[in-house]
Amino acid sequence: MTERWVIHLPVSVPDLHRARIFARTAARLLAQLSARIEPGGVTVSTEDQQCVRHWVFCDRPLPDGGGRCALPVDHSSPCARRAPWLNRRR
Repeated sequence: MTERWVIHLPVSVPDLHRARIFARTAARLLAQLSARIEPGGVTVSTEDQQCVRHWVFCDRPLPDGGGRCALPVDHSSPCARRAPWLNRRR
């Protein structure tokens, strides 16, 4: 059996909306540094109820069988591998 370690990094923010934004940003940034990051598994919780977790990414399987949705959990657009605003050229 291979050993895997999970990093728990407590970060305090004032509300669920900002917690999800921060978690999405951190997960996407860290995913650029390592192939071992699993953004779809990112959750946030209140400090006093850490067992009640809120998903950050949608992570639904895509209809073509080619991966999982990388959009925020509460998105209203169709599921996609990558957020449409990240595809824009600068």
